[in-house]
Amino acid sequence: MAPNPAPVVIIGAARSGTNMLRDALTALPGFVTWPCDEIPYIWRHGNRAHPDDEFDRSMARPAVRRFIRAAFARRRGQGCIVVEKTCANSLRVGFVDEVLPEARLLVIVRHGLDAAASAMLRWRAGFDLKYSLAKARFVPPGDLPYYAARYLGNRARRLLAADRRLAVWGPVCAGLRDLSEDLPLAELAARQWRRCVERTDAELAGIDPGRVRRLRYEDFVAEPAAELARILDFLGVAVAENAVNAAVAGVRTSSVGNAVRRLSAPEHAAAAAVVAPLLAAHGYAAPEPLT
Repeated sequence: MAPNPAPVVIIGAARSGTNMLRDALTALPGFVTWPCDEIPYIWRHGNRAHPDDEFDRSMARPAVRRFIRAAFARRRGQGCIVVEKTCANSLRVGFVDEVLPEARLLVIVRHGLDAAASAMLRWRAGFDLKYSLAKARFVPPGDLPYYAARYLGNRARRLLAADRRLAVWGPVCAGLRDLSEDLPLAELAARQWRRCVERTDAELAGIDPGRVRRLRYEDFVAEPAAELARILDFLGVAVAENAVNAAVAGVRTSSVGNAVRRLSAPEHAAAAAVVAPLLAAHGYAAPEPLT
C-alpha cells in the first residue's frame, strides 16, 4: 500500500447505505475511519454559521482545507486508507473535491421511497446518549458552545411539538428548516432525498470520472461480496477473498422495499410524487401506488 494512500469519501443521502458500505470497507485490513458515525462538525469548521449544508467550492478557503486535511492525516496513521461518510457531503461534493482533490469517491444511491421511509424514523428518533457523545468528541473545541445550543433547541422542538419530530435532521438542504414547519414528514423526507441526489449528480459533472465509482444500495446488498470486490478493484487494493466475505457477512436485504411496509397510502403517494422524476435516471422503475 502506498505511504500516503488517497482517502475514500462515501457520498450518499441515505444513512443505512452509506453506513453499510463504510462498515464493510473498514472491516478489511488497511482501512480506518473515525470511532463515530459521522464527522459533520469537522466538515463545517470555519463555515459553521452557514444556514445549510450546500457549500460551494469557494467555501474551501485555505484555513478550512488545512483543518479538514489535518483531521484526515491524524486518522490515517501508518499508511491506512481513511474511509469517511458524512451524509451531508451529498450536498457539497464540489467542496469535498476542493478539500481532498486526491480522494476517491464512492457514490451510493438508494431508492427514494425507501430512503424517505428510513429518514422518517430518524426525524422522530429519541435521544441516544452514546451516539451523541461519540460524535461530540470530534467537535472542534471552539465550536462546542455553538453546537450545544443548536442541539438543545432541536431536541426541545421534538419534546414540545405535537408531531414529535426534530426541527431538522440529516443533510440540511437550502430551505429545509422552513419546509420542516410546513410539510408532512413523508414529503419533507422525500424532498430532502431528492435535493441531495440532484446536487450530487450536478456536482459530479465537474470531477474526473476516473476518481468516482457509482453503485446502488440494492445491488450492493444483493451481491455484497461481488460489489465490494469491484470497489476494491476500483481502489487498486488487493484483499483475500475470505476477508471480503467476512467483511460483508452482516449485510442484509431486509430493508429493501421498506417504504411499502412503513408508509401509509397517503404518505407513499406524497413521497412518490416527489422522488419519481429522479428514479428512472438511477435505474429504478416508477413507483406503483399502494392499494
